[in-house]
Amino acid sequence: MKPYSLRRRLLLWLLLATALLGLAALLDTWREALRTAQSVSDRVLVGSALAIAERVTVDQSGGLEVDIPFSSLEMLASTAQDKVFYRVDGPVGSFLTGYPDLAVAPAPQGGIAFTDGTYRSVGIRSATLLREVSTGARSIAFSVTVAESTRARAALARAILVRSALRLGLLILGVAVIVWVAVTVALRPLERLGEAIAERSPGDLRPVTADTPEEVEALVNAINSFMARLGTALDGLRNFTGNASHQLRTPLAVVRTQLALVDRNAAPGPVTDASAKARTALERAERVLAQLLVLARVDASSGAAVLAPVDVVAVAKGVTAELVPTALQYDIDLGFEGTATAIATADKVLLAELLNNLVTNAITYAGRGAIVTVRVTTAPHTAAPHTTASHTAAPHTTAPVTIEVEDNGPGLSPAQLDHARQTRADAPRPLPSLHKGTATGMGLGLAIAAEISALFGATISFDQGRSGSGLLVRISFPP
Repeated sequence: MKPYSLRRRLLLWLLLATALLGLAALLDTWREALRTAQSVSDRVLVGSALAIAERVTVDQSGGLEVDIPFSSLEMLASTAQDKVFYRVDGPVGSFLTGYPDLAVAPAPQGGIAFTDGTYRSVGIRSATLLREVSTGARSIAFSVTVAESTRARAALARAILVRSALRLGLLILGVAVIVWVAVTVALRPLERLGEAIAERSPGDLRPVTADTPEEVEALVNAINSFMARLGTALDGLRNFTGNASHQLRTPLAVVRTQLALVDRNAAPGPVTDASAKARTALERAERVLAQLLVLARVDASSGAAVLAPVDVVAVAKGVTAELVPTALQYDIDLGFEGTATAIATADKVLLAELLNNLVTNAITYAGRGAIVTVRVTTAPHTAAPHTTASHTAAPHTTAPVTIEVEDNGPGLSPAQLDHARQTRADAPRPLPSLHKGTATGMGLGLAIAAEISALFGATISFDQGRSGSGLLVRISFPP
């Protein structure tokens, strides 16, 4: 599963929630802006209508006359974009002055009515005021209607909305910065926890004691519990390896001693042949047992081995010298070629086990009279396309240090060579024998070599020998 950023996810959700709340607030602000603009416009309309109503008087004939004051209309012309309309009507709907086609809203006696509409293709807001003027003997009713286009009102609402939107935008930006800082600070304990674990060596399974908040305590406890279980499992595996080595090798040694006594005391014949076969089977069992124990030791070291610079030449010379007596028993010419020194990142003990298995396999299966060469070089080497990579190391074309174990024995068939090239450290064990006409056991040696190579981050490849026969096993360390 692709990893994701907790910081970005928290920031996204918090900013999304803030944006939704800001949008809701903006919509409410827009409605409030419209109400505010309309309220302001209505008060101006009422003031203008009252100013006109105050100038309605009774003439000498008993009729009504009106002197429209300029100030009453000037207060409506708040912007150059707005248009102002008015009309004054006498009793029974008699028109006095103004725009005769301007609609009059029904208003209660002594009250005022507001209405929205359209006049001359312009949206307007109008107010109708109903009043009476006294002649002394009677009262005459009249109405004043004042209308103003809604451009100024819409402009006021938009101005309020824009200012509110700017304030909300700045608020959201400030919240984003605060949330980013807060999330960063809140996640620092997790970063410290990761650093504390990353700084440990592979074999350090002590409980984690980093300073963490309560919310991370469950994670820390789970990590500590897992490390405790892992430590117990590794200890059990190491104990099993030691006990198995002691408990299994002891009876095998007793059997070997008894077979030696039988050979010394028994008469020649079938008993001697049976004894020889039993000794061969015993040697094979001891060899397989030793390889299984090495595999168990490698598995136990997978999480605890501490890699360091190692002189590969010194280790290779030491292993070669130790196996010379064994090679002489098989009438095999075992030798070493290489530079004076070659340093690679590895574990000295496991590297010796790796070389021991490869050289032992070559001695065992190359055949009598063969030549086995252990070679260490530091020259760059271009790996063949069939090179088998380790678990974690990516395939590469150069290797500062290369170890080769080559023999001129019968070698492998094309099918067996392909099988060897496909062998990985995680392949099922034991692997089938690869050399022609030999008993099982070679597969375990290859499995050990593959596992140790993977532990070092090195690559292992298999080819025919340079002479066209035999087997060439190459271990290439990363740069």
